[in-house]
Order: sequence, then C-alpha cells, then structure tokens
Amino acid sequence: MPVISTNTAANTAVRYLNVNSAQESSSLAKLSSGSKINKASDDAAGLAISTRISSDITTLQQAATNASQASSILQTADGGASNISDILARMKSLATQSSSGTVTDDSRAYIDSEFTQLVEEIDSIASGTRYSSTSLLNGDFTDTKIMVGTDSTDTITMSLANLTSTSLGFSATSTIGTQADATTMLTTIDAAIDTVSGARADIGALESRFNFSADSISTQTENLEAANSAITDVDIASEQAKLSASEVKVQAAVSAESAANQMPQYLLKLLG
Repeated sequence: MPVISTNTAANTAVRYLNVNSAQESSSLAKLSSGSKINKASDDAAGLAISTRISSDITTLQQAATNASQASSILQTADGGASNISDILARMKSLATQSSSGTVTDDSRAYIDSEFTQLVEEIDSIASGTRYSSTSLLNGDFTDTKIMVGTDSTDTITMSLANLTSTSLGFSATSTIGTQADATTMLTTIDAAIDTVSGARADIGALESRFNFSADSISTQTENLEAANSAITDVDIASEQAKLSASEVKVQAAVSAESAANQMPQYLLKLLG
C-alpha cells in the first residue's frame, strides 16, 4: 500500500545495507589479518580450542629448549668424564710400571709423584665440570627433572654419577710408591675405570632419550600448528568470494535505499 508517513521500503533497504556492510567489514578484517577468528563471536568454540592449542604449542617450544639444554649438560658431563677416563688410563700405566720388578724404589718415588697429582686432578675435573655454575660430576647433580611435554608429568629425571677420587676408591693415602702398593692399586684403578665407563654409558643413554624426545616434541608441535591453522587461518579464496558478494549486495542496498527515498516524492505528485 503506497503511504508517505512511513517509508517501509527505505527501512528495509537500510536494514539490509547494515547487514551487508557488516558482512563486508567482517570479510575485510579476516582477509587483512589472515585469521578467520578476530573476535569471540566469529567462532566461540573455535577460539577456545585454538587458545588451548596455542598454549600447548608454546609449552612444547619451551620443552624443546629444555631438551636441548639437557643435551648440552650431558655433553659437558661426558666431556669431563672422558678426561677422567684418560687420567685413569694414565694412572693404570703408571701403576703397571711401578709394579714391575725392573723399576727401582727411587724411580717409583717419581712415578708416585705423578700418580698423586693425577688423583688430585680427578677431583679438579669432577668439581670443575660445570653447567650454569652447577658442578656435574661431584655428586651434586641428582634427581633433576626436565619437563619435555605439555603436562607436569612429562618429565625426564637426570642424575649424574659422582666421579670424585673418593667415590672412585682413592684416598689421601693412595700410593704406588712400592711394588706391593702398585700391584694393589691396579685393582682399584680397574674398578674406577669400570665406574667411569658405566657413568658415561648412562650419560649416553640419557642423551639418546633426549634426542628422541626432541624429535617427538618437533612432531607434536608440527601437528598442533597444523590443527590450529585449520581452526584459525582464513581460507583466502572462500573469503574473497564472500567479500565480492557482500560488496555487490552493499551497492544494491545503497541503490535500493536511494530508490526507496524517492517513492514518497512520486506519491506527492498524485496530490497535484
């Protein structure tokens, strides 16, 4: 029914103009940001899931750093243990030399002097092998938990052996100054070599575990990032099509609004 007091057609055109304009603005925001969730109303459930996934990704990235640092600690410890192993090999050579009946007591005194210095050097290496001011081979580094996942239970416990001279069976009275002492000390040195070898084997096993853990973390991170992308990243082609459609509808609504505003003027001509 043609009326002039209420322009229903214009009101309808304005309503659709607002709807289409909002859709156009939403598409522009998604295309410019690259994300299809720019506000909670875009996808409330998707936003909640994405937030949790993003948190897990951040945690895994830190876990990867933790695993890398743990590997560095183990490599540092293995370097120190390797030096101690070399020292023990030299000590065994000296003890073997001193235990020989072809060596004089005067010569044994010189040999024992080097032996004593090497025992002290073991302690120097054990306490001096450090990572971030913490000694690694003197028994201080035990039950250290390294988080390698998204949950507090995803940890690897690290404990490094005590490789001080005392723990290896040596003391202040250890000597190879006599043939008998040298022969006895060979047994102690062999046991110490076995202890250091076992400690290095444990270090290697832990390092291997951290390497596999790092690979697992990398895979998890990649998969979570892909999952998050599926939720949050905008489909450019699809959104561009929506934008084009919205632009056409906005133009049409503007034209309709203009035409609706002309209708009352046409009706007034009937009164002329």
